[in-house]
Amino acid sequence: MTDHRRTLTLTAVLSALIVVSTVAAPMVSARPAHEIPVSEVSTADLAEPNADGWDEVPASDVPLSSAPSSVPNADDTSVETVDVQAARTDERLFVRLEWHDATQDMNASATREFADAVAVQFPTNTSSRPPIAMGGPDNRVNVWYWSGATGTQELLAGGAGSTTAFENPTVQANASHSGTGGNATWTVVYSRQLDAPSENRTDLRTDGDLDVAFAVWNGSNGERSGQKAVSEWHYYPFSGGPQGPPYETLLWSLAGIAIVGVVGVTSFGIYRTRGAE
Repeated sequence: MTDHRRTLTLTAVLSALIVVSTVAAPMVSARPAHEIPVSEVSTADLAEPNADGWDEVPASDVPLSSAPSSVPNADDTSVETVDVQAARTDERLFVRLEWHDATQDMNASATREFADAVAVQFPTNTSSRPPIAMGGPDNRVNVWYWSGATGTQELLAGGAGSTTAFENPTVQANASHSGTGGNATWTVVYSRQLDAPSENRTDLRTDGDLDVAFAVWNGSNGERSGQKAVSEWHYYPFSGGPQGPPYETLLWSLAGIAIVGVVGVTSFGIYRTRGAE
């Protein structure tokens, strides 16, 4: 092989490597738009909102919008995003939610006084995705609900207006409000054992992706019932997700094929050039 042909071949290989590293690497590190990462930890003391362990858990900024509803002022909501973190031990799932709220609303009354609140929603049947608005009659949802006025509730719903509370809740929640003014935040941590403690409760030990959605109420803005800020369905990638080893192996296998293809085409071109000489 002459120096000229050797140079052409090396140039082709280097060009292929540059293309692969530019395209494939971001694909490996990128996450699907609605995926919320879950940290798998052997042990954890994460029940409190300010536990040190949360510093090591990645967070996702989940957008919220006004829930479609026929209640008055349904489109008047004030919380636009909620910061979501999740961690799973061998026994429990922890979900940490944090959002900006300048006021700490802890009371609710029959008059114009409403409490701050937040909720997490899971499908009861993890193999299918229910309607986002409190599920449906044939595809119900579990709701973990915390309110500044009433504390923690564990709910079952099969559509709007069908919500009932479990008599013996198994969900735990701790909340704190800190800061002042526009920098003030609510932080709420939910946790529950992975095994479904009874029928109609979500099995959190699933190896598949687990759908999850969120809702926030700002009491001082008059938000209650159907007047709330909600997310779309997101999911926890308990199956390993597209960032797992099979996904990366596939990407780099395709990258290798691309390199071989470029080298082959270049070599054929060199061969033809040599034949023409």
